[in-house]
Amino acid sequence: MHHDLILQQPAAPKQLMLLFHGVGSTPDSMSGVAAYLGKSFPEALIVSVAGADPSDLGMGYQWFSVRDVTDENRPARVAEALPRFVEAVRRWQKDSGLGMEATALIGFSQGAIMSLEAAAAHPDLSGRVLAFSGRFASLPAQRLPKTTVHLFHGKADPVIHYQHSVAAAEHLIRLGSDVTAEVEPFIGHTLHEDLLEKARDYLQSHIPKHVWEEALSGAPEQTALRKH
Repeated sequence: MHHDLILQQPAAPKQLMLLFHGVGSTPDSMSGVAAYLGKSFPEALIVSVAGADPSDLGMGYQWFSVRDVTDENRPARVAEALPRFVEAVRRWQKDSGLGMEATALIGFSQGAIMSLEAAAAHPDLSGRVLAFSGRFASLPAQRLPKTTVHLFHGKADPVIHYQHSVAAAEHLIRLGSDVTAEVEPFIGHTLHEDLLEKARDYLQSHIPKHVWEEALSGAPEQTALRKH
């Protein structure tokens, strides 16, 4: 049984925005994100996806347990959870009729971890990943060829240190991936409106790197996720 929550449903959607909450939370915790982005993207189908399992923290849902989690055991936990996460993305893509280029994975905390890891493991999954207060479980070994990664972090985050986003951005740049990073002072482990504003701006104006490369090479230009 799925507990996903449709937060915006246009008659003929042109973009698919999938929202992923943090551990111990629920899909409706992402309703503020949907309301904010929905104003600028009225033709986007926006769905808040529930974690696959009830959280062992006693409330909400999770993709993997954070009890006794360490840098050493986190990658294995994420890898075990990844197939069901990817299946959820594919299911909504099938139901909406929208593919990779029109799909944005928007995750907070554990939802950001899963979104980043899914994009690294499945380069054909989504055109964009917007990761708030997250991190990679382990930095990817290869370039993300057609996925733009937008990283957002508060410098006062006590749960996941902002340096994880800085390190991820530097690493992705070295690999030749398309990445942006926004680190804001005085913001903790939260979906702050200042970061949501920057996310909206990137979705509206950032042209993916691979689109530029294809245009320069004379290849057919792919359709980017953008405001219509």
